[in-house]
Amino acid sequence: MNALKLWAVALGAAAMANLTAQAQEWPQRPVRVVVPFAAGSSPDLLARLLGDRLSATLGQSFIVENRPGAGGNSGTDYVAKAAGDGHIFLLSVNAPLVYNTILYKSLPYDPFKDLTPVSLAASNPNVCAVAPSMGVDSVKGWLEALRKQPGKFNFASTGNGSISHLGVELIKLKTRSFAVHIPFASSGQAVTAMLQGDVHFACLPAVAIMPQVKAGKLKALAITSNKRSLLLPDVPTLKESGLPDIQAAPWFAYMAPAGTPVAIVQRMSQSLAAILKEPATAEKLRATYFDAIGSSPAELGKFMQEERTRWRPVIERAGLKPD
Repeated sequence: MNALKLWAVALGAAAMANLTAQAQEWPQRPVRVVVPFAAGSSPDLLARLLGDRLSATLGQSFIVENRPGAGGNSGTDYVAKAAGDGHIFLLSVNAPLVYNTILYKSLPYDPFKDLTPVSLAASNPNVCAVAPSMGVDSVKGWLEALRKQPGKFNFASTGNGSISHLGVELIKLKTRSFAVHIPFASSGQAVTAMLQGDVHFACLPAVAIMPQVKAGKLKALAITSNKRSLLLPDVPTLKESGLPDIQAAPWFAYMAPAGTPVAIVQRMSQSLAAILKEPATAEKLRATYFDAIGSSPAELGKFMQEERTRWRPVIERAGLKPD
């Protein structure tokens, strides 16, 4: 081996040692986890639950910072423009990470360039539920009401382009029905509007809907997953209820600013994977209707590309525009 090759090998080994040391020394101060939605929202609950375990595992506080606005775009843009030093991460969902790249003509950030995938953390079933004011108690009755009286009924979502919005738009498209969309800043606000009689129905995260279903204040009709959830064994899928090809489940992913050291991204991803496999953590997640997942950064990046391919024709066929 000549001197040049020896030098290159030595340089590579030194760089690898430096990256390893950098990851081992991280984090050196409290880490911020930005959630681009309001406190009490599903991603906020997940960030706080996993943040406690990350703090215990990595020896520094993981502080949840809520930055709601513009359907999740504001907080996502904030992290996309932050310094990639390993002390700020994003916990976000379908829309600002994928769907909004189709829905909006332009965004102040590009999630596929300005952010680095870390881990697909969890998913949960969206539950389609109706308020008493709608006067139906089955999927068949619900859809018949939408078709027979177009424009009379409205539905809540957690924002334009959110999965709670797109899922209903897909249902409308498949059933040739119509209802008026009313976006809210969080699932909590959307459920409150249903309870007050201001909104007739919604397909929202189970953690927001099911307490009111169990209290007898809302009626759960179906979930938007492609198979029954072990968390909700008594709630049928839309497919079981006669609607094929409806699959619209929320997912939650950790991202970092582009340029965050690879070794830190890997350590964060591996720490999350280990935490999500803990029986105690999995049980806490199930109690709030989350299915733990965990993934490598590469797996998350591939999944996001697949989601963009799957939802582009739905968004374009429905002619959806930002509010």
